[in-house]
Amino acid sequence: MESTRSNDTTAKAPPFHFSHDASLAQFSVPFKSWIQTNGKPWDGVATGALVFDARGRVLLVQRTSHDSMPDLWEVPGGAVDADDASILHGCARELWEEAGLAARRVARLVTEGPGADAFQEFRNSTRSKLIGKFQFEVEVEVADGQAVRLDPNEHQDFVWATEDEVEREEVGGKKIPITKRSHKLVILEGFRLRKGAQRG
Repeated sequence: MESTRSNDTTAKAPPFHFSHDASLAQFSVPFKSWIQTNGKPWDGVATGALVFDARGRVLLVQRTSHDSMPDLWEVPGGAVDADDASILHGCARELWEEAGLAARRVARLVTEGPGADAFQEFRNSTRSKLIGKFQFEVEVEVADGQAVRLDPNEHQDFVWATEDEVEREEVGGKKIPITKRSHKLVILEGFRLRKGAQRG
């Protein structure tokens, strides 16, 4: 099992030069513009990045013991900031900050499954803000265990997991409980969409 951690948070963020699929043009705007255009009662936007390696495994990171949802597993992601050029840039920035991976292309939107909303909604930890979350498959410059660099303030470990391992929430005999059932559905849908694209 590939699972290491790093305390190196000093690497300078790269300029975020990435492309995106034409279907994602609506997300190439600041999050406040998207909220206003679409009439959502959200206080903010968050993103998640599904990154797959050459063997078709997805990157999962383990939340720290001192954070909300301690020790649970998720894909890299977080809040889009007001100074992010767009929702997609926010996704690329969070991926870099949380995993040290540079986005090359944002390939597709990933939902909980066919017919599901394009977004998920949740309240922040204090229940004071309503957040909309979009999750995307992101192709990166280098997708392997050597390239992953965690922020130890947010995550303590990582694994590359197959679809079956995500389904079982276990990698190499190690339990990897995922944050929420809805998040697990998104990850599994990411596998399904990739298989469909490869067949196409």
